[in-house]
Amino acid sequence: MTRILLVEDHEEIWDFLSRRLKRRGFEVILAHDGQDGVDKARASNPDIVLLDMNLPVMDGWTAARTMRADTSMPRMPIIALTAHAMSGDREKTLAAGCDDYHAKPVDFSKLLAQIDALLPAGAAAEATPS
Repeated sequence: MTRILLVEDHEEIWDFLSRRLKRRGFEVILAHDGQDGVDKARASNPDIVLLDMNLPVMDGWTAARTMRADTSMPRMPIIALTAHAMSGDREKTLAAGCDDYHAKPVDFSKLLAQIDALLPAGAAAEATPS
């Protein structure tokens, strides 16, 4: 089963996303701040990380850089989730080590396509119930 680490501090968003992702067959691990996200990434080795950029304790940019700098962790794809949709924000998230960028509000179909594109061939298909 494909494991997704969802790092999000707003309950409405993590509740909405985790329920929809679970219905699609993904295992969802929740973290509610950047440091918790880094710790859970180390402990659970997710297949992909959905990372809010405006988080308490440690922001998403720092969390992404921390995950990328930790050579003990395998490289996992990171999709930045952010309300920042200004010019240059996408580049800023990519420079921090994220592989893709998804502006809020979340377009679930688009997010699923982004997840599918970043997972190894066939991994997302395994998550979709038949």
